Amino acid sequence: MTGLQWVIDAYTLMLAALMLSAGALSDRAGARRAYGWGVALFTLASLACAMAPNIGALIGARVAQGGAAAIVVPASLALVRQTYEDPKQRARAIALWTVGGSVAMGAGPVLGGLLIEGPGWRAVFLLNLPIGAVILALLARTAPSPKRPAPLDLWGQVTAVAALAGLAYAVIEGGHEGWTDPTVLGALALAVAAGFGFVAAERRHRAPMVPLDMLRQRLVVVPLAVGFVINAAFYGGIFLLGLYYQELRGMSGIEAGLMFVPMAMIITTTNLTSPRLAERFGRRPVIAVGQLIMAVAMLAMLPLGADTPIWLVLVLLVPMAVGGALSVPAFTAQLMDSVPGERVGAASGLLNALRQTGGALAVALFGSLAAGADGTGFSLSGMRTSAVAEAVLLAATAVLAWWLLPRSTRSSV
Repeated sequence: MTGLQWVIDAYTLMLAALMLSAGALSDRAGARRAYGWGVALFTLASLACAMAPNIGALIGARVAQGGAAAIVVPASLALVRQTYEDPKQRARAIALWTVGGSVAMGAGPVLGGLLIEGPGWRAVFLLNLPIGAVILALLARTAPSPKRPAPLDLWGQVTAVAALAGLAYAVIEGGHEGWTDPTVLGALALAVAAGFGFVAAERRHRAPMVPLDMLRQRLVVVPLAVGFVINAAFYGGIFLLGLYYQELRGMSGIEAGLMFVPMAMIITTTNLTSPRLAERFGRRPVIAVGQLIMAVAMLAMLPLGADTPIWLVLVLLVPMAVGGALSVPAFTAQLMDSVPGERVGAASGLLNALRQTGGALAVALFGSLAAGADGTGFSLSGMRTSAVAEAVLLAATAVLAWWLLPRSTRSSV
């Protein structure tokens, strides 16, 4: 892998590898404290990225950024759970939490492209400094989170990081080097072995960072499965359409990014509507119907060709945006309501680790299919195969959610 690729992938690798450990940190140290640590580290790492004198220093700073982001994500969700005791208010707050990702998806590529073409790439990282400062100032005004000290689950931490890092590395490199590359196969073997080691460690430890009994609860397992599939379908679909715009329609990176801005606006609006629909109809239909809408969107990609009007492609993005935005706040709120307070960080870390893995896996696998048999160019048949696979997975988890989730929106804790 080239140095430039590692600038991107080092962040992804650390984000995925440390997510479970960061969730446990949030439970033990307190969500507010962990969130503050993560934001402070991310801000400092952004400054280091902006000041990096060479590619090696930039990659190292990106590693720190990824680790910091892994702390921020589960801690932020745990902080929402702590702040809002009422399930309805919590569901609405979680919807606002999801809006951040929608705004980033729409504004990030465009703003990043403009900054790179204008002041330069260092400005992309400097932009994080005032944002981090404002967040830390606001965080100082929030109530402290309770600490829940517990014995260090060292073997669980080590095996979790090894499993997630091995899987993330295999997924990243598999897309670049091919799935039979020795380093890819070795990373997959490490992930499997470490995964078994993690399960064994959690069974034996008296204070495991991920209590395995939590994974026997259907109100926990179903949101986790839905989260994995939703992210795989959404980011896989976005990646495929990005390739379609650039490789088949000849758009630049910024032009392709602009195509997703309306989608981000739709997602933001629907995110905020989802809790109200769940209050009226229940979370089960909102989650299931959202996935089915996304499945229809995937199938709607099948007729796309080199001459399809761009306005029609944009119209096809609407159901993808609406379906995902309906489901995400609902299944996230369901998970947060289904675990006790002392396990919120672990549950959040597990959910986001699975979501990150699902998105990365879809991008790698579908990217390989869309590249065609020779690994170059763009294959419409590969894109269509990927879209059908996404639709099948979405339909399957929609049935699972409808079958196993209750219609009630009340907290189960």
